[in-house]
Amino acid sequence: MKLSVVVPCYNEEAVIDRFDQQLRTSLDRLGVGYELCYVDDGSADNTLTRLRALRVEHPANTRYLSFSRNFGKEAAMLAGLRAADGDAVVLMDADLQHSPELIGHMLQLHRRGHDQVVAKRDRSSDKAVRGLLSRLYYRAVNRWVDVRLTSGVGDFRLLSRAAVDALLSLPENNRFSKGLFSWIGFDTVTFDCRDAERQGGGGSKWRFGSLLNYGMDGLISFNNRPLRMAIYTGLALAALAAGYAGWVIVTALSGGVTVPGYVTLVAIIAGLGGLQMLMLGLIGEYIGRIYYETKRRPHYLVKESGEVRSPAPAPLAGAGQAPAPGSAPAPAVEPAPAEDLER
Repeated sequence: MKLSVVVPCYNEEAVIDRFDQQLRTSLDRLGVGYELCYVDDGSADNTLTRLRALRVEHPANTRYLSFSRNFGKEAAMLAGLRAADGDAVVLMDADLQHSPELIGHMLQLHRRGHDQVVAKRDRSSDKAVRGLLSRLYYRAVNRWVDVRLTSGVGDFRLLSRAAVDALLSLPENNRFSKGLFSWIGFDTVTFDCRDAERQGGGGSKWRFGSLLNYGMDGLISFNNRPLRMAIYTGLALAALAAGYAGWVIVTALSGGVTVPGYVTLVAIIAGLGGLQMLMLGLIGEYIGRIYYETKRRPHYLVKESGEVRSPAPAPLAGAGQAPAPGSAPAPAVEPAPAEDLER
């Protein structure tokens, strides 16, 4: 059995060497063949330099990709899954909050027949407000989306080759991996764990605005119920308007016409205007996603890669020397459809 470990990296210069050492120590104890697939998501520090050094130090089982800019963690995970060729693939972060020691337990559960082995953290390291908002979000969103999202479950998981192939078969541009992991199904098991302290300095790279947008992605990516809500809200408002019109007519016939209240009129106009803007924004979100999907742009661009390659065959007489294994600095892109190339 061969195990691939996919590690998205963004500004991890201070911790990447320590992480690599601890990860290799844990994997060596397991007695399985493994490869490490690092993905540099356009880091602004010397993360790429450290990945090059790790590639030189461990050429047999280390590969890396470096993006031309920061494309986001979703793109980095996708690139790593495409690069990995193991029988099972582990996704984890490089800041040591995901303990490498847990991989052994994941492998045990995988050998029992589970295609997804998922670490569920206890959120003890979260701040009180963030933990409360997260629990409320998951409770609310699970009433809407077509898949089941579990609080405390993140990207730290082991996937079988069948699960990885299923994920890679999904072509959408707007990827919400938490939902995709749930959507593909397969035999899934979770186990409780406690997050280790984040290493490398600094806190989470997720800010409130990023988390809010990520939450909206989760809500919109897996259902169209908000659009149905717009229809039902419109019908309810039409019914209220008809009832109010009937009440006005009856009042006018029985007591004469009176001048309507100014405050009531302003409140109704402002309320309906705000509701219309909300619905237009909601519809715009769905249209915007359609717009980005029709562009069919690649999820990421690769400027440099260090691949694990088989020894090249000897060159034919008169031919140039074959490139040696190692870094391939020539720019590369994610395969794009022919239509994009023609454009």
